[in-house]
Amino acid sequence: MLARLKEDINCVFARDPAAQSAFEVITTYPGFHALLIHHCSHWLWLRGFRWAGRYLSFLGRWLTGIEIHPGAQIGRRFFIDHGMGVVIGETAVIGDDCTLYHGVTLGGTSWNKGKRHPTLGNGVVVGAGAKVLGPIEIGDGARVGSNSVVVKSVPMGVTVVGIPAHIVDAKAKQEKARRDAMAQKIGFDAYGATSDMPDPIANAINLMLDHIHQLDKQIADMQRVLNDAGINCQRQAMPALDDCEIKDKQ
Repeated sequence: MLARLKEDINCVFARDPAAQSAFEVITTYPGFHALLIHHCSHWLWLRGFRWAGRYLSFLGRWLTGIEIHPGAQIGRRFFIDHGMGVVIGETAVIGDDCTLYHGVTLGGTSWNKGKRHPTLGNGVVVGAGAKVLGPIEIGDGARVGSNSVVVKSVPMGVTVVGIPAHIVDAKAKQEKARRDAMAQKIGFDAYGATSDMPDPIANAINLMLDHIHQLDKQIADMQRVLNDAGINCQRQAMPALDDCEIKDKQ
């Protein structure tokens, strides 16, 4: 038990540069307090003292602002940073070396008995305000961005962001860079027009940027063919949108 407590204290120093001393961690870190209370409530829960374990977790929530159901299974070196508003459901399973920030919910999507909360692999980091919902699996080493809503299983080692959460990969980054370059070329400020935005207006702008990119490519191909045929064809510089005047036809 003492070795487990020492592990929990040391993992705070490894992941929070603000930690100054072991005494500070023991006396002022609500995540450490919540985990300590959970060890006791989980012990009671497994031995059939369900009400006692539930009441102890209730006291832990009142003291720390962190709600961990006594039935939840938590691995070693688990760290909850800041902690306020964290909710961990009854059938949640958390692997070793995981980190949760404030406002995280490991919740269920069903009222039926059985497995209804997520399973986190080893080394998972869940950002502030993220919601991981349902009996899904988050693979080892995965990262969940702040305020994301995860409703599908996540492979190991990837990062997911957005609502609903999706994987951030090299292709998506290249797509965004290409759109930003096209927007800059035509003098358009693409604020808010990111590929991970569910806003229909942002999606429409992204589709227009894709269409302009295709047209630009076709014009460049036509220019090259005409130049090869001996016809001098030089493209005119495209004016920025700020330089265009919109005239009232009425």
